[in-house]
Amino acid sequence: MKKIHIIGIIIVAVSIGVILSTLADAATYAEFAVVENNPGKEFQVVGTLAENSEITYDPKVNVELFTFNMVDNNGIEKKVFFHGAKPQDFERSEQVVVTGKLEDGEFHANKILMKCPSKYNNGNDTEFTEVKANS
Repeated sequence: MKKIHIIGIIIVAVSIGVILSTLADAATYAEFAVVENNPGKEFQVVGTLAENSEITYDPKVNVELFTFNMVDNNGIEKKVFFHGAKPQDFERSEQVVVTGKLEDGEFHANKILMKCPSKYNNGNDTEFTEVKANS
């Protein structure tokens, strides 16, 4: 075989590997009811912060544990455990997207995406903030 053929085969193999790894990391959108039926599988859940619920983050006790209650678009409320620091202005978020999976009946998030009112447009526009868990 010529060198050009070998290089071509390597490029094709690497491209296939990149595509497959991208697909493997993609989480699908779901509601908490679907997540409960598929424990261990990663999903993205869209919802809002539950009203009057306790937000727990005490860096003196555990700097990498932040918990809150979230209500999905179907009205199901679930406690979310995020293994990272509490995002700044979390309470002001209009909408929250958590990426994670159900483990032992608890939703453990590894990423939080918040839709917050923009601090630059007098609240007329929104901005998104993404926070990933510490690995």
